[in-house]
Amino acid sequence: MAVRKHGCGFSVQLKSKDFVKSLSVSHEGRSDVLIEGVLGELDELEMIEGSVLRIKGTSGTLLVDLAEGELRKALSKKRRET
Repeated sequence: MAVRKHGCGFSVQLKSKDFVKSLSVSHEGRSDVLIEGVLGELDELEMIEGSVLRIKGTSGTLLVDLAEGELRKALSKKRRET
């Protein structure tokens, strides 16, 4: 995972291109990017060295550059809002 330059980073690794549902990069003056796919059934959820959230599914893995403290703070805030 790269050093943070613009907030939280992420990477997605899928076992096959068949699991990519949508990949869209706007070419019309907007800078939107949409990545959708299928991770499959949840196999594992873990924090790696307290700074990367790893969500591993049967079809792929999502890594999010997110410190454990940031995750706890965001979850706590969400609970208070509901």
